[in-house]
Parts: sequence; C-alpha cells; structure tokens
Amino acid sequence: MATLRLRTLEDAAAWVERVGVALIYPNADYVLPSLWEAVAGKVELEWAIRDDEGKFRSFTPEMERVWAWKDELPARKRACVGLHVARTSSAVSPALVSAVYALTERRGAPDDFRDADLDGLARELAEAALELGRPATRRELRLLVGADKRLGDRAVNSLQRALVFTNAGLDAGESGWGAVLHDLFARRWRARLRRIPRREEALRALAGAVLVGARDVSAADFAAAMRIRRREATATLEALEARGNAEARDDDGVVVWNAPRVSPGRASARPGAARAPSARSRAAGSRSCPRRSP
Repeated sequence: MATLRLRTLEDAAAWVERVGVALIYPNADYVLPSLWEAVAGKVELEWAIRDDEGKFRSFTPEMERVWAWKDELPARKRACVGLHVARTSSAVSPALVSAVYALTERRGAPDDFRDADLDGLARELAEAALELGRPATRRELRLLVGADKRLGDRAVNSLQRALVFTNAGLDAGESGWGAVLHDLFARRWRARLRRIPRREEALRALAGAVLVGARDVSAADFAAAMRIRRREATATLEALEARGNAEARDDDGVVVWNAPRVSPGRASARPGAARAPSARSRAAGSRSCPRRSP
C-alpha cells in the first residue's frame, strides 16, 4: 500500500494553495493534478477494503482522507470545491477564486445569477437559495421549488458549472452518508470577489497555475480545463511565453508549454507544487464529454 503523502487537512489545504487548480479524483482527459494523487502517490483509484466475499468493509486510508477533505475544505473555506473547472469535481485555491469567477463575466454579487443564461428550473433553485439565505442540500432546494430528483439534480449540476452554486460542506444529519451543502458562489466567496480581474488577467493567472501543476500543457489541455475556446487558450499561453512566464516547445507537431525552468538557487513561484503524470492526454480539448469522477 502506498505511503500517505498528505496526512492532515492542513496538508491538503496547503497543497491546493500550491497547485492552484486541481481535480478531486484523477481523470486522464485533463492535465490537472488531483487530490487523490497527492494523497496516494498514484493515479489508480483504490477506494474500498473488502472481505473475502467481496463485501465492502471500509474505505482505504487514502480514500477515507480524500472523501472527508473534499467536504471539509470548502466547509472551512480552505478551498473552493465544486464542478467549477473541467467538467468534474475540482478544487480551486482561495487565491484564484476571483480569477475563476472572472470567466463568468458577472459582477460578483449574490444575485448576479439573474444576469446569467439559466433555464427555468435552475433559475428557480438559485432564487430559492438566495431567499433562504444559507447553504442547503439538494433535497431541501428541490422541496422548496417542487422539483423531482432527476431534474433537480441536473439543474444543481448546471448551476455548479455556471459558478452560481458552490459546495459549502456537509449536512451529516440528512442521511448516513451525509449530503453536500450548496451555497451561492458569490455569497460564499464574497470577500474574495471584491476585486474581480479582467478576463485576460484572470486567464493568465489560471494558466500559470496549470503550468505549475502539470508537466506539459497544450492549448487544447488548457481550453479543456477552463472550458474556453482553444483560440483564447493559445493566446493566453503565448502571452505568458512573451512575458517569460512560460516556455514553449514542439512535441511531435504539438506546441506544449511548461513553467519556466528554475535556475539553481532561485526559488520557484510555487515551491513544492506537485506535478501531474506526463501520460495525461493532450487531446483533452477535442473531447466534448469527459467521463465523470466518482
């Protein structure tokens, strides 16, 4: 069994702060590092310990930590967790919350979802959350608007991807496994949204983080991670290169960028940041529907 690399919540929070943007569980469609890999030191998921008959007994030590921290980090505002980058569960450092939110081009007020392109049920759920004034579970939100589970869950997921909702911890009393609490993104992270950078500035900050967390990053990789057009991703990476904050090279006909090499005796901008495995696909940008994490 692999040695646990992150042992405490503080370790996990510090790791998210170093890498800036990460997945919760590994996904080969994206170059982003994952909390699982930072804990377990490997890509392969081993989540259960089973008895001789194959019956679930407990989480593995690695999964026990990741499973708890994915809820504890947002509960304590040590990381912003939700379906906010890529198309799966992710963690963003508090320092980059405003950069991620800048991509919505909204003003950062709790009711700014009214300016977003939302369908009817999603808008109802957002209005219900605003009126409620506190985090709520999916079930509570569904009951408030009278939605069934399938359509309600789909709408909550769309609100997460639109950065209208974000995770706010766990309601342990709703079921044996607990239920994720959702809050309005701009309400929960209001202090971090007092200054929202321009889109170009935000993308440069996010690209810099991705370059540190990954080994080789193509425009397709960055576009897939941030859910932006490849042309905009290319322009952002080229802008970093022009500023000396990225190095480009040709890899079998594909241009990839890296964080600048650190000369001996010179400290890195994000010391100790984890590197993602080099086997991740640079074709991520061409995949319209990456697989979901557990």
